[in-house]
Amino acid sequence: MKKIHFLRYLKDDFSASIVVFLVALPLCLGIAIASDAPPFSGLIAGIIGGIVVGLLSGSPLSVSGPAAGLAAIVSAEIQNIGSFEGFLVAVIIAGCLQILLGLLKLHVIAYFFPSAVIKGMLVSIGLLLIFKQLPHALGYDKEAFGLNEFENKATNENTFTAILSAVKYANIEAVIISIVSLLILILWDTPWLKKIKLIPGALIAVILSVMLNIYLDSFPFFRLGKEHLVSIPKVNSMRELQNAFILPDFSFLYDKKVWIASFTLCIIASLETLLSIEAIDKLDPHKRETPLSRELFAQGVGNTLSGLAGGLPITAVIVRSSANVNAGAKTKLSAVLHGLLLLVCVMFIPNLLNKIPQASLASILLYTGYKLAKPKIFFSTYQLGWSQFLPFVITIITVLLSDLLVGIAAGMFASGFFILRDNYKNFSKFNEVKQKDNYMVIRLSEQMTFLNKARLREVLQNIPEGTHVRIDASRCSFIDVDVLEVIYDFKEIAIQKGILLELVDVPKIKEI
Repeated sequence: MKKIHFLRYLKDDFSASIVVFLVALPLCLGIAIASDAPPFSGLIAGIIGGIVVGLLSGSPLSVSGPAAGLAAIVSAEIQNIGSFEGFLVAVIIAGCLQILLGLLKLHVIAYFFPSAVIKGMLVSIGLLLIFKQLPHALGYDKEAFGLNEFENKATNENTFTAILSAVKYANIEAVIISIVSLLILILWDTPWLKKIKLIPGALIAVILSVMLNIYLDSFPFFRLGKEHLVSIPKVNSMRELQNAFILPDFSFLYDKKVWIASFTLCIIASLETLLSIEAIDKLDPHKRETPLSRELFAQGVGNTLSGLAGGLPITAVIVRSSANVNAGAKTKLSAVLHGLLLLVCVMFIPNLLNKIPQASLASILLYTGYKLAKPKIFFSTYQLGWSQFLPFVITIITVLLSDLLVGIAAGMFASGFFILRDNYKNFSKFNEVKQKDNYMVIRLSEQMTFLNKARLREVLQNIPEGTHVRIDASRCSFIDVDVLEVIYDFKEIAIQKGILLELVDVPKIKEI
């Protein structure tokens, strides 16, 4: 594997970091709002996820921060514990548990997710970005920026009804800004603009959208209200900065609800991180593999520090990571730089950032979503056969109609069905050889597990009376007890049916 040195690609990583920063900024705020947490807590998590996790992680392209998939869980746990300060204690404990998982190298669960499910997850995230950002691109900003759930209880709308409402109540200025931003992003990806790639197209799109918004605001018909702009909490003094930080209340350490919440956060955040890393590694043009135990350790340190500083839980996140890959990042320096940009810009230029239209940022995510969910991915997966295509499609549909983890579970169930079906059909290769009388040879395969039990029983039950049957286990390296019970049960039935049974290298149950 070719080793990549980050200083060599400083230009690419800095350019990508600007794109990720622009994407992360509204997401950090939107996820905090959707989690019923202070907006500043989302920014804290984004900064720590970028700088701390970015430095400790072994992943070259993933970006960490507050995750939209945890918003509903975070909101429920804050209400259950009854205090955001108490919830921060749960975040700290969850981080410590993740550190322990990393040290014990308990990351192997990531290796058991089929490729079709991972691809389905990536495509579903792409489609979610398109569906969820369309309302923002049209100037319908009723839902928090970055929310992924199908049902939105706050607005009594779902993903698709929100799009219909957006079309009905579209803001003309937002539509103009979105179209201009998309055109810039598309043009910036053309080969003839390759020489000026140092300046990312997303930055040009955002700058022009701010200028366009200022110009169009002079016309009452086009005016874009403050609710359609980025809204960063302003810090005008050190006292205000100190007040912005909400610190954990360790008197909740003995509360059973806090410990239950910490275990929940640890499991779900770790699973989402491992799935995201698996997906981003597949997008890496250099096909580098992330050391997963190190990733869990890095996430644990990040969550511990985030909880101590008053931030939301952190995971590796697909949206920002995908934007990072698509922006041409080469090393983890881009993730670290995006965290530094969040810190510096939020501290020193919040007034300027608050002039950015959400419609322009939505366009960046729309373009990222298209790259993740290109039609050719559907065609290439379909060509691999139904055993790959159905889990792929089921994952996509379920994610769109529920959430990421439920969709992954549905895809895993579908993949498991095909594994069971194939094992059921192909438990062994056997030949029927006709000689003087009916004669059948059943040669068992190398591995005979309980999954082969049903198919073996079916074959044995259909053997006609008077047949000479030879069950040959000479190729077997493992035979499950369940399989042996089927064979020896058939041995008793064979006598009654006049079947001559010959066993070759079939061990007795007590011998295994």
